[in-house]
Amino acid sequence: MKITIFGSGYVGLVTGACLAQAGNSVLCVDIDEQKVKRLKQGDIPIYEPGLEKMVHANQAGGRLDFTTDIAEGVKHGLFQFIAVGTPPEEDGSADLSYVLAVAESIGQYIEEYRIVVDKSTVPVGTADQVRAKIQETLAARDKQVAFDVVSNPEFLKEGAAISDFNKPDRIIVGADSDEAIRLMKQLYKPFNRNHDRLLEMDVRSAELTKYAANAMLATKISFMNELANLAERLDADIEKVRIGIGSDPRIGYHFIYPGCGYGGSCFPKDVKALAQTAREAGWDAEILHAVESVNKNQKQWLFRQLNKHFNGDLQGLRIAVWGLAFKPNTDDMREAPSRELIEALWEAGAGVAAYDPVAMEEFSKIYGARDGLYPVERAYDALNGADALVICTEWDEFRSPDFAQIKKLLKNPVVVDGRNLYEPEFMHADGFQYYSVGRPHPG
Repeated sequence: MKITIFGSGYVGLVTGACLAQAGNSVLCVDIDEQKVKRLKQGDIPIYEPGLEKMVHANQAGGRLDFTTDIAEGVKHGLFQFIAVGTPPEEDGSADLSYVLAVAESIGQYIEEYRIVVDKSTVPVGTADQVRAKIQETLAARDKQVAFDVVSNPEFLKEGAAISDFNKPDRIIVGADSDEAIRLMKQLYKPFNRNHDRLLEMDVRSAELTKYAANAMLATKISFMNELANLAERLDADIEKVRIGIGSDPRIGYHFIYPGCGYGGSCFPKDVKALAQTAREAGWDAEILHAVESVNKNQKQWLFRQLNKHFNGDLQGLRIAVWGLAFKPNTDDMREAPSRELIEALWEAGAGVAAYDPVAMEEFSKIYGARDGLYPVERAYDALNGADALVICTEWDEFRSPDFAQIKKLLKNPVVVDGRNLYEPEFMHADGFQYYSVGRPHPG
C-alpha cells in the first residue's frame, strides 16, 4: 500500500518506519527543510531503540522516503496520516492549527479518493473539523472528491515504540465508512495476525479512548504518589503496600510505582487537554484536576528532601543528578522531574553536575552553557566533590552501582532516590543518608 505521513516527529517517524518495514511504500512529509535533509542523509533526530536501524534499512530498500513537497505527499498515498504536533494552549486545550493546516493542504491537492487518518492525539470532535476543512478547501477549488476521515490514535510508549507498533495491545479505528474500515483492516493485517486486536468504533469514541487511556495511567501514578506521601507520614513502606495491592488482579502491578512524578510529551498535556474538553462540555472533571495537582507537587519532592537535609541552605552546594530524561530509553526531557529539580537548585544557589546515558545532547539544547551547570560524560564523574546524589530516572546502569565508589567520591554520603532503586536498610547499614519515596528513613 502507498502511505503518506504528515509530520516526521516521534509518532510520524516510528509509524512510517514500521509501516515501511511491513512492505508498504511510505512517504513522510515535513515542512522543516533541515529535518528532511537530515533524515534523507540517515540522521535520526530522536532517540528510540531500534529506530535508526529500521529507518536506514527501509530507506535502502526504497520503501521509505522524506520530502517537503506537500503536493507530492497528497498524490502518493491512499492513506494520508496526520501525525503533527498538538501543543497545549495556555488554557490546556490542544492547539489544532498544525492538524488543520495539513487538512487544508490535503484539500488543496486531493484529486482522488483518500483516507485521512488522524494519528495525532486530538480532542473529541477533531475529525469533524478536519472533514469540514477539507470540504471547505475543495469547495473553494470547485471540486468534488470523495474522502473519509478516520481516527486511529497511537499508543506508543517512548523507549518501546517499535515493539508497541509491531505487537499492539489494540488497534483503535474510529470511522463511519465501511470502505475506510475495510482498508484500515487491510493496512494493519501484518500487525494483527495472532488474534484480532483491531477494535472498530465511531470516530468520537476513538478520539476519547486515547485521552481516557493516558488520563487513567496518569491517575494511577498520582494515586500511588498520594499514598506514598501518606506512607511517609505513617511510617509505612509504600513498596510493601504496592505489592500488597498489586497482587489483586483487579488492580495489577502496572503503573503503580511511586516516584518523583510523571513527565514527557503525553501525560501532562493530555490530562490538561481532557480537563479542558470537559470544561467546554460543561463538566468539571475533578479527578483530572487532582491528578495534575498531585503530580505538580510530587515533582517538588526531590528538592524538598535536599532542602530539608541541608536545613534550608543549599547556597554554594554541588548536587549530582543521575538521569535527565523523563523515563529510561528516551532522550525526551519534556516536563521531566529533573528539570523541576535542577531549576529549583539553581534558584537556591546550588550547582548541578548532570549525567544521563542518552539525553545529554537534549539537555545541552535546553540549558546551554551557564554558571552552576556541570554536564559530565560518565555517571561517576558527576559525583566528584558533590554534596549529594539525586536519582531522577531509573536507567538500568543506576540499579546496581558501586556504592563504595559513590561514598568515596561524594563529600557527604547523601542519596535522594526519586525512583526507589535501593533498599533503605542496606543503604543505612552502608553509611548513607538515604531518602526514598514513601518509605521509612532508617536511623
